[in-house]
Amino acid sequence: MVAVTAPRALNTRPGVLGLAALAPASWGTTYVVTTTLLPPDRPLLAGVLRALPAGLVLLLATRRLPKGAWWWKSTVLGMLNFGAFMPLLFFAAYRLPGGVAATIGSVQPLVVALLSLGVLGTRPSRTILVSALAGTAGVALLTLTGDAALDPLGILAMLTATSLMATAIVLAKKWGRPESPLVMTGWQLTIGGLAITPLALLIEGPPPPLTAPNIIGFLYLGAFGTALAYALWFRGIDRLPATSVSLLGLTNPMVATLAGLLVLGQTLTPWQLVGFTIALGALVAGQTLDRK
Repeated sequence: MVAVTAPRALNTRPGVLGLAALAPASWGTTYVVTTTLLPPDRPLLAGVLRALPAGLVLLLATRRLPKGAWWWKSTVLGMLNFGAFMPLLFFAAYRLPGGVAATIGSVQPLVVALLSLGVLGTRPSRTILVSALAGTAGVALLTLTGDAALDPLGILAMLTATSLMATAIVLAKKWGRPESPLVMTGWQLTIGGLAITPLALLIEGPPPPLTAPNIIGFLYLGAFGTALAYALWFRGIDRLPATSVSLLGLTNPMVATLAGLLVLGQTLTPWQLVGFTIALGALVAGQTLDRK
C-alpha cells in the first residue's frame, strides 16, 4: 500500500498566494509569445513542445516515477490538465475571439465552487461566490468587444476545457500528493505531452524547421510558462483552498491585456479600464476577505 502525503493545512500567507499567482500570470503572456515568436497555425505542435520536453526534463531531474494508484491518478490529472485541456483550449482559441474565450475561462471559480461542494463537501463562502461573479463581469468588460463572434463549437470547447481544469483542481485537492509538486508536474506534463503528440502528427504533420525566435518562444513557454508555472500552481493547490486558487486565474486575462498594451501597442477603452478595475478588485477581495 502506497503512503500518500496528507494535504497541508490551508495556508493563505501572501507569499503562497503570490507564488501561486505567478502561474496564471505567466499564462497571460502566452498570447503575445505565440503571436510574435511561435510558428503560425501550429496549435497542437505548440502544445506538444510546451508540455513534453518540460515533462521529460523534470522526470530526468527528479528521477521519481508514480507508484501504485498514482499511476492512474497521474494519468487522470495529466489528461485533465494537459492531454485533453490543451487541444480543446487551442481549438477554442482558433474559433473564438480572445475576449470570448477569456470570459468563458473566468467562470472557472464558479465551477470549482460547485465541484467542491459535491466532491470535497466544502461550501464556498459568500465572499468567494460574489468575487467569482464580479471577476467574470470584470473580465467580460475588459475583453469583450461589440463585434465578438460566438461560435457554438468554440464555446463548447472552451467550456469543456475550463471544466476539465476545474475538475483537476478539485481532484488534486481531494487526493493530496505523494511527492513534491515538481515531481508531480513532471509526471503530468509527460503524460499529457505524449497524449497530444500523435494527434499533432496526424492533424498538422511533421513539425517545420524552427527559427531562432521559435526556439526562444518554446524555451520560454516550456521553462517558465509550464515547468515552473505548473509546479507553483500545484503547490498552491496543495496549500490553499480550491476556490481561492481558482480565483487567481483572473490574473490571466489581466496580464494578457497588460502584455498587449506593452508589447503589441494596444489601447484600453474606458469600459475596459472599468473591467480591469472590477476584476482586480474581485481578485483582491476574494483573497483578503475570505478566511474560511
